[in-house]
Amino acid sequence: MSENTKNVNAAEIAAKYKKKSQTADIFRRLAKNKTAMIGLIVVILLLILALSADLLFDFEIDITKQNISDRLQAPSSDHIFGTDEMGRDIFKRVCYGAKYSLLISFVAATISLAIGLVFGAIAGYYGGWADMIIMRFMDVLLAIPGTLLAIAIVASLGTSIPNLIIALSVSGIPGFSRIVRSSVLTVRDAEYIEAAKAIGANDRIIIFGHVLPNGMAPLIVQSTLRIASVILTTAGLSFLGLGVPAPHPEWGAMLSNARSYIRDYSYMALFPGLAIMTTILCLNLLGDGLRDALDPRLK
Repeated sequence: MSENTKNVNAAEIAAKYKKKSQTADIFRRLAKNKTAMIGLIVVILLLILALSADLLFDFEIDITKQNISDRLQAPSSDHIFGTDEMGRDIFKRVCYGAKYSLLISFVAATISLAIGLVFGAIAGYYGGWADMIIMRFMDVLLAIPGTLLAIAIVASLGTSIPNLIIALSVSGIPGFSRIVRSSVLTVRDAEYIEAAKAIGANDRIIIFGHVLPNGMAPLIVQSTLRIASVILTTAGLSFLGLGVPAPHPEWGAMLSNARSYIRDYSYMALFPGLAIMTTILCLNLLGDGLRDALDPRLK
């Protein structure tokens, strides 16, 4: 084995252990933040609930089947959250609704992140005309309120879960693009980027292998905050009848159905509202904790 090969292997091993050390350090700082850990635990539990909803509940029997004899019952040992106007158990519907609120939000945020990552990286790395065209287009999207843009897209495409995901994804692209562009601009002229160019690395390898990994911290934080925002927007659209179509028990749709009964049967709106509030609060707590943990100035 040549001396150069030994040096390269040593450098790779050192980089690997350095990365593990940095990751462990971030988790240690995050673990010290009690509110962030509470948020993380609740979010993980909600994700498990969302992913296992079809295993825990039968959609036809537990979620949509009407039982008029049990309609509008107050919370009790038989029905923890009470029953709605159709006699359906609100607790089961709230739990099953996590499937729609969380999974739609995660998918929409992931699509926004992926597309924004590409556009922001191109704009920040190449600059010039590419930067001007991409960012002016993003400015046009940013000039339209996200909820209003989502309403316009859903109204034009029709009410369905795929169309809802498309609408929520489009409205989130500009925010991610601007963050990625800012991160790329701060590192594109660094010495290690110049070294990568000097050894003949192509632009794709430089952007996705060297530039973006060093700007992931703000993207991780923005992703958690974006998921919380999408949950609220999804609930708002469903409340207006433009979100998840009936009879799927999305939290916003449940709030909409409870409007006519809120004076005498306030629990119908209380528990879906608490589900939305708790989820968004925990995601924001997690986002704040990640921001502090990923900030090297707060070590």
